[in-house]
Amino acid sequence: MAGKFGRSVRALAIGAALLPAAALADDPGDLTMRNPAVRAQDRAITRRMNQDQLAYVRHRDGGSVRSYRETRDETDNAYADARADYERQMAAWRRAVAACNAGHWEYCDR
Repeated sequence: MAGKFGRSVRALAIGAALLPAAALADDPGDLTMRNPAVRAQDRAITRRMNQDQLAYVRHRDGGSVRSYRETRDETDNAYADARADYERQMAAWRRAVAACNAGHWEYCDR
């Protein structure tokens, strides 16, 4: 019995906490919204808010993309340099192995 009462109290508390948020939402039955001028003004305000948010997001994401591209380019360059060094070292090693196999014993110690 106490468990059911506790759950009911919690459900009521959650409902009471969410009730103000629901009361602030647009009400399609709102009498003031029946006026075309008020609806047009509300539409214009909503459009402006959406455009402002879009501009903010584009600015924010533009900075992130620039930063990402710069980091990626630096990483790509560092990888390309390391890969070129590796290829040079491997070519030198292969030449030394070929020379060693050809009887040039001084290359066998490398």
